[in-house]
Amino acid sequence: MTLIIAEAGVNHNGSEQLAFQLVDAAFKAGVDIVKFQTFKAKKLVTASAKQAQYQIENTQKVESQLAMLSRLELSYEFHHDLVKYCNKLGIEFLSTAFDSESLDFLINDLGLETLKIPSGELTNAPLVLQHAQTGADLIVSTGMATLSEVESALGVIAFGYLAQEDVKPSLDAFQAAYFSEEGKALLKAKVTLLHCTTEYPAPMKDINLKAMDTLAKSFQLAVGYSDHSAGISVPIAAVARGATIIEKHFTLDKNMEGPDHKASLEPDELADMVTGIRNIELAIGDGIKGPRPSEIKNKTIARKSLVAAKDIAVGELFNRENLDIKRPGNGASPYKYWDLLNTKSTKSYLEGEVILG
Repeated sequence: MTLIIAEAGVNHNGSEQLAFQLVDAAFKAGVDIVKFQTFKAKKLVTASAKQAQYQIENTQKVESQLAMLSRLELSYEFHHDLVKYCNKLGIEFLSTAFDSESLDFLINDLGLETLKIPSGELTNAPLVLQHAQTGADLIVSTGMATLSEVESALGVIAFGYLAQEDVKPSLDAFQAAYFSEEGKALLKAKVTLLHCTTEYPAPMKDINLKAMDTLAKSFQLAVGYSDHSAGISVPIAAVARGATIIEKHFTLDKNMEGPDHKASLEPDELADMVTGIRNIELAIGDGIKGPRPSEIKNKTIARKSLVAAKDIAVGELFNRENLDIKRPGNGASPYKYWDLLNTKSTKSYLEGEVILG
């Protein structure tokens, strides 16, 4: 069953009340996990770091990333309230750490057993290593990455999982860990890769869902999809292609001020996505080609039998003039047409009567 993550991210706009409302909306939509972002803005960006173009367009404001992100921080203390609320509702809480201090908080204070490495941190080897050293299961987003960058990150993760305290981190050590049998086994057991296109919203021509297949084939790991496209069709299609995890941004209102609202789903759309994914999962089936329970009753109605094209007397030879093929399918199979030709009928038939097998 596909794990569905509703990415609240920073769509709470720094408001605790909005954060609670986002949890409510995710729970009502039927997702498995609601995910936030945990960071200290001053540890995440420099004072001179500029906004992405989509952030300028979506916020209609030109300012530094530091100024923007400072308004979007949630206090560590409030995280405890969010976790309690999620537990009360019965929805799993998850958050992404963007700095070492926040990662330590998620593991040691909140006790998270699963962590998400965002696309922007994939090449941040020290932080990736710290994630792996926690021993947590990892969801690794690969937006903007090449296959070699994904492989490098997996080497860091394998090294971290192996916990070789006597081995100094290095490119050679990461590579050795990645190619070791134990490293491969740990990656397979604990890591899921997410294909992703890091643009908000992502243009359809850049989605490239076939890259999921490439990731799965290249690394032999479970693969999912983190979606930034408009609407719900692409994540549903990703499930049909085998995504084991779907992550999608959502908001209470796309018209709210903030960098990610316009590329997010509103609550009704999120619920529709969940319904669509669950329906697709049912539709995928087991791959065995054969009549399904619901269609068996239609076989005799939709299929055909041999019938008498005209009255046929006992002992009369069947021929092309007195044999026809029509519905229903409860008589002799049309496959017997050639066998019956020029043989004697053992009973009489009226025109239109089904010939028995």
